Amino acid sequence: MDFSAKMFKDIPSVVRYHFANKSVNYPMGIYITIVHIVAAVGFFTIPQCKPETLIWAFILWPISGFGITVGVHRLWSHRSYDASLAARIMLMLFNSIANQGSIYHWARDHRVHHKFSETDADPHNATRGFFFAHMGWLYVKKHPEVVRVGRELDFSDLSDDSAVMFQKKLDPWFTLYMCFVFPAQVATYWGEEFWDAFFVAGALRYCIVLHFTWFVNSAAHLSGDHPYDVLSYPAENPFVSYCAVGEGWHNWHHKYPFDYAASEFGISSQFNPSKLFIDVMAFFGMVWGRKRATAAWTMNRARRDKNIAAGVPLPKPAPRPWEVVDMKKEL
Repeated sequence: MDFSAKMFKDIPSVVRYHFANKSVNYPMGIYITIVHIVAAVGFFTIPQCKPETLIWAFILWPISGFGITVGVHRLWSHRSYDASLAARIMLMLFNSIANQGSIYHWARDHRVHHKFSETDADPHNATRGFFFAHMGWLYVKKHPEVVRVGRELDFSDLSDDSAVMFQKKLDPWFTLYMCFVFPAQVATYWGEEFWDAFFVAGALRYCIVLHFTWFVNSAAHLSGDHPYDVLSYPAENPFVSYCAVGEGWHNWHHKYPFDYAASEFGISSQFNPSKLFIDVMAFFGMVWGRKRATAAWTMNRARRDKNIAAGVPLPKPAPRPWEVVDMKKEL
């Protein structure tokens, strides 16, 4: 896993390279930097907040998380289930609190990521290392291949969704309001100072959830077990699942992206509150058509076990770029 002292040591040289090649994404880079500065202010504001505000900030973690996992990821990116207008509006509002770009653009980039995972056409290509996959990709301009293939895929289903287009038309002002201002306004009802809540329930919570989501692209692509597809980078990572409310069972998800659970098992065996939330909505008739991949995995596992019994070994993945460098050093 490319997560070492060397990774941090190499960041200045990488920054110089992108400056020299004029590939720095200045608007996004400045925004992400400001987000972390404001979040730091929020961290030191915690002692001034009322307990109710801290509880509210904690509650906003799964709420905004569901806007990503249940909403833009499993519904709008993968169409792993169908949802009523009421459910789509609710998830759009949750997603706006998460403030990770519009649903339309998030789903567009994510479909590209799955179709061209770990190639130059992948927006957060994990072969470029942990830092790039985590947040470095936001600081630089997209690779030309990402732009090219993004223009070739069909996103008409997103354009036809009224909830998606409502948010897109108001982007970025509506999501900025829902992420930073709305939590602070709610907190004033129990007597909290607006700016204290703005920095803690808004900015600090937002920054933490951003990193939880980014762990799916970095840690869950570089560390963990590969029981379903030994050749793919994505892995089963329990830590990421706890952070990202059930999105860390990534080896299963990349093998079966159409599965609404994004994991083999449910909440009783694998931490996956996002699946539970979808199931609760289904109980109340808000969603339907939940797709599962367990039958496909049963057939694939039987085939694999048969091959192993016949003496056919599992395929071995190619060494990763930093592993190749380490192997050369050993020689």
